[in-house]
Amino acid sequence: MKLTREERAWVFVDCGNSAYSMAVTTALLPIIFGMFDNVKNSMDLGYFNSIASILVAVLSPILGTIADYKDKKKRFFVFFTALGVFATAALAFVSPSSGQWKLLILFFVLSAIGFAGSNIFYDAFIVDVSKDERMDKVSSLGFAFGYISSVIPFGISLALIFVLGMDKAIGYQIGFIITALWWGLFTLPMIREVKQKHYIEPEPRPVYNSFKRLGSTFKNIRQHKTVFIFLLAYFFYIDGVDTIIKMVVPYATSVLGDNALDTFTLLGILLIIQVIAFPCAILYGNLAKRFSARTMITIGIFTYIVSCIAAYFISSVWHIFILGALIGSAQGGVQALSRSYYARIVPKEKSNEFFGFYNIFGKFSAIVGPTVMSLTTTLTGNAKLSILGIIPLFLIGFAIFITLPKEHSFSSEV
Repeated sequence: MKLTREERAWVFVDCGNSAYSMAVTTALLPIIFGMFDNVKNSMDLGYFNSIASILVAVLSPILGTIADYKDKKKRFFVFFTALGVFATAALAFVSPSSGQWKLLILFFVLSAIGFAGSNIFYDAFIVDVSKDERMDKVSSLGFAFGYISSVIPFGISLALIFVLGMDKAIGYQIGFIITALWWGLFTLPMIREVKQKHYIEPEPRPVYNSFKRLGSTFKNIRQHKTVFIFLLAYFFYIDGVDTIIKMVVPYATSVLGDNALDTFTLLGILLIIQVIAFPCAILYGNLAKRFSARTMITIGIFTYIVSCIAAYFISSVWHIFILGALIGSAQGGVQALSRSYYARIVPKEKSNEFFGFYNIFGKFSAIVGPTVMSLTTTLTGNAKLSILGIIPLFLIGFAIFITLPKEHSFSSEV
């Protein structure tokens, strides 16, 4: 399938912002944060990440409702993208030798808000750039090229870090600049080419009316039966997906021990997941056209169930690589098709508002899963049993999801 100019510009955004997710959130920032002498535990970074996510999750429906007005969506997208890009670049100017870890955290929280905020409107723009029958493919290509392209700036950063010294901050600082530039440059085509096609006409007291519409939608969301059922199913299975993404390394470390997993091994696992996710996300998009997005999301859910079972039996580092490959095969497909399926069932003129709710369920996911894993490990003293506690999340999500139709048009519901 040949992409249109608007679709191609939209996909480029995934290529840009995925670099942030991989380099800043996952790899570079946690390491340089740990270089500060006055930082007691580098794991504390997770608390600040949660703060940023909660702020965006709470604000996203409100921002989305306001952005549904004509010509507002791109303005919000540009604002949050600019915030994320500049805050990411600012991370490079806070050195561990300064001891100002609070300033580093401030820039990190701002970059995380920019990243999450821009994605609300980026996801919602899919209804403006693509038709319903093309959304699965386009969304899958976004995730696919996002995964593989993020390896490039990350690889360049790692090469500099290796040359300048793994224990030197300068390489990581340059990596932040590279990531910010990559993100910003790949966003420019979207700003230039894509326009908001579905919107609500401007009206007096837009902020007041936005809150009024938001309250009405929240109150009556059960009347949007397909949307409500999907969000309920999505909350459970995406909780499982996000839990595995975030907990696979801590789980592997707990089971195999710290000595079995060094920095390079963890990096190798990360790269394998990214590289395998690229063709598999495309494959999911192609197969969705033939078998439906509903069918492929179901396959992805069961792939994760198999991954949980396989994780219980790991006993060596090579098992972790195999597990990473299995996770990577479904990760992009499930995320991409969930986004496109949801985009088809929401009213397009209110896409930002509804993607605000989508963002809430996404941001508040991975709360139940990690809690279950931690409690299971604490109560039983056996970390291996904790991974089995994630399976019910996928089963509940699947049980709800299969009640949805294979193909659905929102207009037929209202």
